[in-house]
Amino acid sequence: MDQPLARISCENEIYYQIRIQELEAQNLELSIRTEELIKEISVLKRENTQLKRMPLFVALVLDIFKSGEIYLRQMGNNQEYVTVVNDELRQMLYPGCKVAVNNALSVVKLLDETYDSRVRVMELDESPDVTFEHVGGLATEIEEIREAVEYPLTMPEVFERIGVEPPKGILLHGPPGTGKTLLAKAVAHNAKATFIRMSGSELVHKFIGEGAQMVRELFSLARDRAPSIVFIDEIDAIGTMRTNDGTSGSAEVQRTLMQLLAEMDGFDNRGDVRIMAATNRIDILDAALLRPGRFDRIIGIPIPDILAREDIIKIHTRKMTLSPDVNLAEIILLTEGMTGAQIQAVCREAGMFAVRKSAFEVTNQDLLDAISKVSGDGHEIEERMFR
Repeated sequence: MDQPLARISCENEIYYQIRIQELEAQNLELSIRTEELIKEISVLKRENTQLKRMPLFVALVLDIFKSGEIYLRQMGNNQEYVTVVNDELRQMLYPGCKVAVNNALSVVKLLDETYDSRVRVMELDESPDVTFEHVGGLATEIEEIREAVEYPLTMPEVFERIGVEPPKGILLHGPPGTGKTLLAKAVAHNAKATFIRMSGSELVHKFIGEGAQMVRELFSLARDRAPSIVFIDEIDAIGTMRTNDGTSGSAEVQRTLMQLLAEMDGFDNRGDVRIMAATNRIDILDAALLRPGRFDRIIGIPIPDILAREDIIKIHTRKMTLSPDVNLAEIILLTEGMTGAQIQAVCREAGMFAVRKSAFEVTNQDLLDAISKVSGDGHEIEERMFR
């Protein structure tokens, strides 16, 4: 009788131990799940708080008055207003800095240095891989550009020793496709300078103050990336002769031009930021841009002559497999009046003609067909061939 009771008691004890272990395991699982839910709730609360928080707006500090008030311009709508900030924050602010403001137009915090998105996406090359070997002809023009842009950056001590100020700005003018941008990149490569390119048309905006603000940020970026070369292409978009036609668009262009002139006046001739610009219409530029102290050196980039065309054709065909029948002298004569960009297009199209035929080399006929295609007048080429 005692043995069955002892066996039952032992079995019950084993059962309860197993049951206790199961309950402890369930309790551990529930504890882990509870911790996971607590973390999830915490994340959801933070996200909910963020969603409820009112958005902040970016504003530019224009001035700080002696009274302690701050003169601001809100970015985007260009609304200007005056507000007050606490003493601690005011000590951190300065004209030109950006701040975050709330719906009540109160300054919340100082923002880190930022640039307009259009300035950030412009062409910016730390050291272009274009060299003067990529430029055909223009030996005189190249030397003038190097004297005005490269040497002040690479040999400033020479200018200081002689006691002469280098030109402040360089203006390149000439027909489209003659190599103005190529020259600017090549001199940036030689000077080991950051190349910053922006088109003048990108600085023209309908909202008041936007163009001028972009000019300020463009030159601020140039200072941060110095030594640098600022290259403004199509400067005639903002640098035309000022007129009083009474339109808001004309006033905004003039405002942008005035900001550009102010930025140029603020640069040291011997500084590590050089300014270059290019235009196809020098005849319509405002005289204020062309006076000494702004664009001191004005260099014309002409249509390539026969020697320059020979250099350009050799540059763009040196990696091509040319047939023995290619008559470069003939091709040089037939490209008279073409720009460097057009001659480059001729060489490229000749290569494409050979590719279409699965040929092993570029023939003279491929080059003649390419000239016909690029010039758009095959009959004229035939006449010039038989003169």
